[in-house]
Amino acid sequence: MNHQPRIVRLEEVSKIYGSGNTTVHALDKVNLVVNQGEYCSIMGPSGSGKSTVMNIIGCLDRPTSGKYYLDGVDVSQLEEQPLAEIRNRKIGFVFQQFHLLPQMTALENVMLPMIYAGIPPEVRRDRAKNTLTKLGLGDRLNNKPNQLSGGQQQRVAISRAIVNQPLLLLADEPTGALDSRTTQEVLEIFQELHRSGITVIMVTHEPEVARQTQRIIWFKDGQVIYPNLTPQEMLATVTN
Repeated sequence: MNHQPRIVRLEEVSKIYGSGNTTVHALDKVNLVVNQGEYCSIMGPSGSGKSTVMNIIGCLDRPTSGKYYLDGVDVSQLEEQPLAEIRNRKIGFVFQQFHLLPQMTALENVMLPMIYAGIPPEVRRDRAKNTLTKLGLGDRLNNKPNQLSGGQQQRVAISRAIVNQPLLLLADEPTGALDSRTTQEVLEIFQELHRSGITVIMVTHEPEVARQTQRIIWFKDGQVIYPNLTPQEMLATVTN
């Protein structure tokens, strides 16, 4: 595992919001490495820094201080345009709310990131169709989001996240809006994506979800308390 390339490397990363009496230290000198091919979950109590670190890893926010290397490139101080290009090319996002465009079909929603990536139209359609079919939605290509169940909408969202073949898949509470049966179906998709070689980092507050990942990173008060918990260790450490 140690010989794998480092996809994510945070060095002394801090994030401070506000100033004076309203200052909030959302992250406090966080050091973290995630290697290629890992399947990690980020856990911790509310306000521990989970979402903030996810936004920084996803290049949606910048650290106040420290460095963030994504696939060996220091992206912490990049201008917005090159940052957006890296985000589109190297990172896929899955959220609790599916963020599908309601007026578009499943196929059109999945084609969207490829437009921004400059992929030719004839390739876009085929690749979107293949991705949706792999996730069991081959008969739902022309359905709009309001014609799909929650689980099907999340599959469309996952298809959209992986269609540009990203290095890194970030999932923020991806099962939060789903029932337990659909949650398990979605987690099996993440397992399959991980087996295919995609690096997956998931934020979750649900121990049952985190237990299905390989490595649990536990945050508290803006710091990494446990960087390498196994699912068994999490149960012993965190629930006691």
